[in-house]
Amino acid sequence: MADVETKACCTPARNSGLQLKAPQRLRHSAVHDLADTMRTRALSIEAQTFLMGTDDGIGLPEDAEGPQRPVAVSAFGIDPYAVRTSEFAAFVSATGHVTDAERFGWSHVFAGLVPESIAAASPRPASAPWWCAVDGASWRQPEGPGSDLDGRADHPVTHVSHRDATEFAQWVGARLPTEAEWECAARGGLVGARYPWGDDFEDGGAERLNIFRGDFPESPAVSRTEGWVGTMPVDGFAPNGFGLHHVSGNVWEWTADNWRGGKSLRGGSYLCHDSYCNRYRVAAHTANEPDASSGHCGFRLAWTV
Repeated sequence: MADVETKACCTPARNSGLQLKAPQRLRHSAVHDLADTMRTRALSIEAQTFLMGTDDGIGLPEDAEGPQRPVAVSAFGIDPYAVRTSEFAAFVSATGHVTDAERFGWSHVFAGLVPESIAAASPRPASAPWWCAVDGASWRQPEGPGSDLDGRADHPVTHVSHRDATEFAQWVGARLPTEAEWECAARGGLVGARYPWGDDFEDGGAERLNIFRGDFPESPAVSRTEGWVGTMPVDGFAPNGFGLHHVSGNVWEWTADNWRGGKSLRGGSYLCHDSYCNRYRVAAHTANEPDASSGHCGFRLAWTV
C-alpha cells in the first residue's frame, strides 16, 4: 500500500522505510461474551440527511474535505465510546487473537512516551522523528517493554490494525462505521459545525477533547485543562449532542471505508496540534494501510439496524 501518503503525525505506516520483523502465523476462534453489553449501550441514530464535509478551507488541501454536500444515512447504532482495553482483552482471552503489531513484533509509539534508552534504540521515520518503531510495543505494552495496562482498563485500546478492529467487531456481531455514519454521529445534530460542540474552539474546547497542548512535539503540557500526554479514559470528557464521547482527539478511529489506497480513520488523537495538522475537526480524515498500528489509533463499533 505504498500509495497511502499522509502527514505522519497522524498515522505512520509500516512501510515507512524501516526494515523490521516479518509477521508470524495468526490464531483465531470465536466467542461472543461482550456482544449483549456493547449492543445494549449503543446509541440509536435515526435515518437522516446531513451536511457532510466542509468548505471552510481550514484543512489540508490534499485531504479533500469538501465540497460540503448532503449525504443520506440509514438508521444505525453506534457505540458512545471507543473500545476499551479491558474489552479487547476479553476478546483476546476468548479467541486467542494475535494482533498485527504482535505478529510483526513492533508498533509505532510517540517518542515522548518511551524511555530515552528505548527511543534511542528504535528506528524512526525521517519525515516524523517523533515516532519510534518500538520492538514489543502492542496493545498489551502500549509503550513497549516495561509498560503495561495497569490503570488503563477504561482507556481506548491502541496498537490495533484495521484487521484487528474488524475481527473484534465481527466477534461481537457489529461492524466498523462508514465515514458518513461516523461524521453524522460525531456532529451530534449540529449542522455544519467545525467541532462536536460548535464552531468556537475556545468555547469549552479545553474540557472537551484530548489533543496535544504545549509545543509539539518536544514540550507537552500535562494538566487536565491543558491536555493529557497519551490516552485518557473513553468517557473522560462530556459527550456530544448524540451522546458520543471523544469524537475529537484521544485516538484515531478506524472506519469501514477505503480512501487513498488504504483505510480511512476519523477523529484525530492526543497528538493533534495546529502547528502540524488540525485533523481533530469532525470533517477531517486521514488514511493508513490496513495492517498499520500505533499508540494513538483505536476504533469504535457500529451496528446495522
